[in-house]
Amino acid sequence: MGKLAEIKTKETSSSVNSFIDSIADEQKRKDSHIILKMMEKATKEKPKMWGSSIVGFGNVRYKSERTGEK
Repeated sequence: MGKLAEIKTKETSSSVNSFIDSIADEQKRKDSHIILKMMEKATKEKPKMWGSSIVGFGNVRYKSERTGEK
């Protein structure tokens, strides 16, 4: 079996609120804050930045040809 590829998108310590606050369009920014609150309530998880532009909630273990997290 060959070498496994490195997962490129990783959790960062960047601020989710700072990311959302950087959205230029005021309505998109407001909507994003509302969605953020809805997702926190639905998942019961705090948001985290993954890479520079993905907001995620919680971690899920998965198993396929290899084991990892997403």
